[in-house]
Amino acid sequence: MSKPLILVSNDDGITSNGIKKLVSLMAQIGDVLVVAPDSPQSGMGHAITVGDTLRLTENRLFGDQIPAYECSGTPADCVKLAKHHLLKDRKPDLVVSGINHGSNTSISVLYSGTMSAAIEAAIEGTPAIGFSLCDYDTDAEMNHVDEYILKIAREALTKGIPKGIALNVNIPAHQNQKIRGIKVCRQANARWEEEFDQRVDPHGRKYFWMIGNFVNHDKGEDNDEWAIANNYISLVPCQFDLTGHHAIRLLNDEWDI
Repeated sequence: MSKPLILVSNDDGITSNGIKKLVSLMAQIGDVLVVAPDSPQSGMGHAITVGDTLRLTENRLFGDQIPAYECSGTPADCVKLAKHHLLKDRKPDLVVSGINHGSNTSISVLYSGTMSAAIEAAIEGTPAIGFSLCDYDTDAEMNHVDEYILKIAREALTKGIPKGIALNVNIPAHQNQKIRGIKVCRQANARWEEEFDQRVDPHGRKYFWMIGNFVNHDKGEDNDEWAIANNYISLVPCQFDLTGHHAIRLLNDEWDI
C-alpha cells in the first residue's frame, strides 16, 4: 500500500528550523514533497505573484529521498506551482505549512503567510493544516511538538477535514510543564493596535516603522488565545468564504437598495 503524499510549505523560508522539523515529522507518515519560499515571506497574507516572474529551483536541503524546491514567490504561489506544475498527475493527500516561528492566533490568521499556504490548498479541495509555534526565536525548542503534530496530521489523513476548511494549529512555547492537550476552538476577538514611528534616514528622507501592541478583547474560554495562555494547543477550523451571512438579511431588509 502506497504512503500518503504530503506537500510541505511555509512562510519563513526553506532554510528555517520550523520547516526542517515539520519535514522530519511528515516523513514518518508519508511521502514528502517540499515547495517553500526561497526567502522569508511572513505577513504576506494570501498574496500571489501576478506582475513578476516565478522561479522554482531544486534544493537538496532535506536529502536525496525528499524532493524539495525553493520558490521565488509567496506561500500561496508555492502551493499553486506544486499542484499545477510539479504534481500534474497526483493530488496531495495532505498539505501542511509551518512550523511557523511565532503565533498565528486570532486576527493574525488574516496576515499569515503560513496559513495562506494551507488555505490555498483548501481552496483546491485538499485537506490542509497550518502549524505555528508561539515562540519567535528562530532557534526555539521544538521537541515538545512532535507527538501532537503527528497526531493531528494522522487524524486528518484517516478521518479527513471538512471540505473548504483549513486547520489553524497554534502550539504553546516550550515550558517546564507538559502541554495539557488540544482544544478545538474559535478565533479570539483580538487585534493589533498599530502605531507608525516616523524617522529620518541619513539622506534626510522620512520613513516609517510600524509598531504596536496586541490587544485581546475576548473574555471567553473557548478561543485560541485562551487555549494558548492556558498551555493548550489551539485548533481553529478556518474557511475562505468571508461572506458575512448574518448581515445579508439585514442589508436586504433595511437598506434602500
